Amino acid sequence: MSKRWPLPLAMTATLALSLLGACSTSVKVGPDAVAGLTPDATVDMRQVQVAYLASAGGGSGTLFYRGAAYPFTIGGLGVGGIGASTISASGDVYKLTSLAQFAGTYVQGRYGYALGNRSGGDLWLQNDSGVILHLKAKREGLMLSLGGDAVVITMK
Repeated sequence: MSKRWPLPLAMTATLALSLLGACSTSVKVGPDAVAGLTPDATVDMRQVQVAYLASAGGGSGTLFYRGAAYPFTIGGLGVGGIGASTISASGDVYKLTSLAQFAGTYVQGRYGYALGNRSGGDLWLQNDSGVILHLKAKREGLMLSLGGDAVVITMK
């Protein structure tokens, strides 16, 4: 008798494999990727995230680049975590030489927690153009987050 995976577990495994397949060897996020670099811009964003093995989120933000503010929307799917939280994140943007490079699909590595209004965590994202976001996240809710996401940023 063959054993069948429960549907949510099978969907999560498929999503995880798809995300890992989308990651190329040129994606390098973390402190080493931005060592010695000066930020080209800053970003503020707000997102709602829900997770139970797989995760989904959506929100909006503003890119501050060369003296102007550019609004954008954000959405994504990922693996890892449990719970629900709202996220306010801000941070630096590296390797952005033109506004056209900002929008697109980012690979995100994340870790963090939320317990009521106490939280902690970092977000590192990189897109196909090599743009890197390093964000400090403030979360509210009840969530434990450790995993990866594919995040799509669209300019408004």
